[in-house]
Amino acid sequence: MMRKIKLVALDLDGTLVNTEKKVPEGNYQVLKQCEKAGIQIVPATGRAVGGIPPMIRELPGANYAITTNGAVIADLKNNRIIKNCGLSNEMVLRILNIAKKYHAASDPYVNGRGITEPASIDHMDEFGLNPAMQQLVRDTRDVVPNVMEYMKTTGADAEKINIFMADLDEKEILRKELMAIPELSISSSMYNNLEVNAKGADKGSALLWLADYLGIAREKTMSFGDGENDIPMIKAAGLGVAMGNALDTVKAVADTVTLTNDENGVAAAIRKYIFGSSEE
Repeated sequence: MMRKIKLVALDLDGTLVNTEKKVPEGNYQVLKQCEKAGIQIVPATGRAVGGIPPMIRELPGANYAITTNGAVIADLKNNRIIKNCGLSNEMVLRILNIAKKYHAASDPYVNGRGITEPASIDHMDEFGLNPAMQQLVRDTRDVVPNVMEYMKTTGADAEKINIFMADLDEKEILRKELMAIPELSISSSMYNNLEVNAKGADKGSALLWLADYLGIAREKTMSFGDGENDIPMIKAAGLGVAMGNALDTVKAVADTVTLTNDENGVAAAIRKYIFGSSEE
């Protein structure tokens, strides 16, 4: 059934981009159709603004982006932040102090960039990161001698904190410890990470806020995702689409399931539900 969609929110890793971290040509061509139809294309990512590569910034119809899991909404065309829901410096230090009890790499995101240290970035193999993910981390982080000291010295707030864990049992223990803090929202985008945001910062809340900002009804929004941190956005949108490679928990809350990120799943669902075509 065709829908009158005016805004499409797209998770990046595992959704819009393929396993080679590139936007497949099939997806790109369908987004060009969306732009011609006046549809807003909104990258919605756990990455910070500074971690959004040119290939995503230059997508057809991409005027705004939901970043750091909804903590920051950016106007890409005018290079400005239009909404911010971050973690106070005091809370950042509290989280870092908790995480340091575990074998963890804790990277706060400050002013659109991840902050990391040699003890983390030089030992990514220990945290199970594949070569493509290691390169992504290098491209989106600034290295300081010591993250804790950097945050103390600068007094900076953070958009979120990404925590890579070497031990998955420890990950669940740390998750429970952090979830006991009511001011926090805890999610995950990969099997070996935790993403710590301020309560109220999630992709779903950000999608609804941006749609309202643009004068678009919720029923005219569509979202795509594959990971745990996409669930609020899948549930919030008028039409929530899970990727074929999505977690079962994501598929369970979605309105429909499309093909995988390596099979142009985004393009297939947009053709079907927006343009009424089932061509592959």
